[in-house]
Order: sequence, then structure tokens, then C-alpha cells
Amino acid sequence: MKNLLLAGVGLLALGVASASAADIQRRAVMPAKAVEYVAQVYNWTGFYAGIQGGGGWGRSDYSIGGNARLNGGLIGGTLGYNWQSGPLVYGLETDLAFANISGSSGCGIATSCSTRNNWLGTTRLRLGYAMDRWMPYVTGGFAYGGVKTSVAGADRSDTKGGWTAGVGIEAAIAGPWTAKVEYLHVDLGNADAAFGTTANYRSDLVRAGLNYRF
Repeated sequence: MKNLLLAGVGLLALGVASASAADIQRRAVMPAKAVEYVAQVYNWTGFYAGIQGGGGWGRSDYSIGGNARLNGGLIGGTLGYNWQSGPLVYGLETDLAFANISGSSGCGIATSCSTRNNWLGTTRLRLGYAMDRWMPYVTGGFAYGGVKTSVAGADRSDTKGGWTAGVGIEAAIAGPWTAKVEYLHVDLGNADAAFGTTANYRSDLVRAGLNYRF
């Protein structure tokens, strides 16, 4: 009887030991849970400064008849600030550029006319939709610039103000740097020309820019 009791205790101890060993083995081979990586979403809020340049084309109509077809280039600087709320990015941007967008045509009787935009600035609101490091946007506001006209060799320079509107897309490319491409329509209204005439100025611009965010 005593031998049977000892044998039973031994078998029970052997079973517990086997179960414990199996449990330890299962825990040893269980893979560790990987640490989840959460990518940081790009934030557009902050001040920035940069350079921009491109080309333009347009038209200048004279009150005495005739219209000058315009084309040329421009290059300048940009300052701005963005504020992001959710996916929406609200911005204020101003820029100033040296320009040489010009053209000439016949106007009146045996008369030639020419128009040249020699500098151009804009101050605009921007509304963008952030898609992480990409941001398409619409923009609009004030435009101002120098318009030089010539009628039959008589020159007149005038500073005019008007409006501008357009669309663009900006992308974060490396660190604090972003790059953009945009289209703007510019209307500076009527400029005074010689001999009591006037000439309007309208142009379409395609510009590229590079900005540094502070």
C-alpha cells in the first residue's frame, strides 16, 4: 500500500513538472510584439521666405485703337505665413519682382504703341488643403506694378493697382525647404499714356518658387 502511494505521488510530481516545462517552452517561443511606428504628419504652420520667378503673357489695349501682345519674364522674392487647422491651411503671402513683360502694336493712324510692365508685386490670401507634404491651394488679392507706355515715341510711366487670382501646389522637399508652382491672372486696370490716351494691362503668369520655413 505504501509503495502504491509513493508511486502515485511520483507520477503526480512528474506530470506537474512536465506541464511546467511545456508552459515555459511555449513562452520562450512566443514572438515579442513589435513596437508600432507612427509617422509624423507634416505641419505647414509658420513664417517663410523665398525666391520666385517665371514667365508671363498678356495684352494691353489702347484707347485710340490697337492692342499690344505682351510676353516676358520676372524674378523676385516672397514672404509669407501659414496657419494650419486640421487639413486646411490659411496663409498670407506678399511678393515683389523685377519684370520685363512687354509688347508693341500699331495704334491710331500711322502710330505705334508699346507697353512694358517693369516691376510687379502682389499681396494675397491663400487657402490650401494639406495632404501631408503636398498642399494644393487657391489664392487671390491685390496686385500692383509699374506700367510704362509709349505712344508715337512719347513715353509715360504709371504705377497701377489692381487684382490677382490663381491656383498652385506646394510640396515639402527637404527639411525646412518647400517648392511651389503657381498660375496667377493679373489685372492692373488702365494706365495713363501720352496725348490723353490710356492703356490697360492684363497678364497671365506661371511661376516657380523655393521657400525656407522658419
